[in-house]
Amino acid sequence: MNHQSLERILERALMGYDLSPPEGLLLLQQTDPNYTSSICHTADRLRQKQAGDTITYVINRNINFTNICEQHCNFCAFRRDSGEDGFYWLDWTQILEKTTDAVNHGATEICMQGGLNPEAKINGQSLPYYIKLVETIKQEFPQLHLHAFSPQEVQFIAREDSLTYAEVITALTDAGVNSMPGTAAEVLDDAVRRVICPEKIDSATWLEIVGTAHQLGLPTTSTMLSGHIETPQQQITHLEKLRLLQQKAVNQGYTARITEFILLPFVGKEAPQTLRKRVGRDQPVLADALLLTAIARIYLGNWIPNHQPSWVKLGLAGATEALSWGSNDIGGTLMEEHITTMAGAIGGTCMEASRLQTAIASLNRPYQQRDTLYQPVSMKAEQEFCV
Repeated sequence: MNHQSLERILERALMGYDLSPPEGLLLLQQTDPNYTSSICHTADRLRQKQAGDTITYVINRNINFTNICEQHCNFCAFRRDSGEDGFYWLDWTQILEKTTDAVNHGATEICMQGGLNPEAKINGQSLPYYIKLVETIKQEFPQLHLHAFSPQEVQFIAREDSLTYAEVITALTDAGVNSMPGTAAEVLDDAVRRVICPEKIDSATWLEIVGTAHQLGLPTTSTMLSGHIETPQQQITHLEKLRLLQQKAVNQGYTARITEFILLPFVGKEAPQTLRKRVGRDQPVLADALLLTAIARIYLGNWIPNHQPSWVKLGLAGATEALSWGSNDIGGTLMEEHITTMAGAIGGTCMEASRLQTAIASLNRPYQQRDTLYQPVSMKAEQEFCV
């Protein structure tokens, strides 16, 4: 592709047209610094149009309630068998202690996900256990936004208890879940999934569960695990499926939709050896992540305006750079993070809001604390909580 052809594609994007999959693929295959610079500039202009200049962040806490998991994903260094060295399973008191600590430090959100633990049941049923997880938090702190349980967890509960996805989502929502993390998407291409997560739900099931959540009034996020064995074509296929899913929610008039897109570059330092050897590196390639960040903004921004990098995976400096490549949000404080850290990420497990603010200010951009659904939150003087 010559520079003139690329500029025509980018000009159409700036005029508000959606990229076609072939156009997205052409952009994603560019390596010439002049071309990638034009792509970056376009993504940044679209970010300004679609989301404004203010960079947002959320004060939240991750609670990964157990790492006992029946599945064996080839990228995962987090999961353990029950009784294996390094396994854990938080009890109700520990979950409440972590939540209380988060609230005392200004958190507006708890993000809660865990391994697929077949022993996590009450009276032989999975759903009551997950409901008690929710009620343990919401009975004490009803004001907290509970961002909990991925599509994979919904499918697990439904399978264990012979329920429909709608029945599981409705019960969890009634108990107090406020939104669904769009994790377990990895790459929405089943050829990739058969290699990196053969025991996980397939692409169609992930899309079905997220679409069902929207229909039932539960907002979701969306993600992509990038930079392992997937091809540029498969990355574009993933973005196209997310865009179609969001378009369906909009066209059907659902109030609940995808609130954000989060790029999650692959960290392989402690991943199972087969995939680690195939990928051939331990940490993400920043240049690849930045280009995909820009393409995602150009491809999805008309439909999903909020885009977030991962400071856990890229480090704070890398995530800050991504704010010039189409991202408008720098994520959350997390307070603790186990899944990526156990994979060997170098970004850390906790981030003070003041450090996020400083990173944003280094770009001469304003910052604003937000809630999970991207509504502004009054910023207060914070206590230091990272240890």
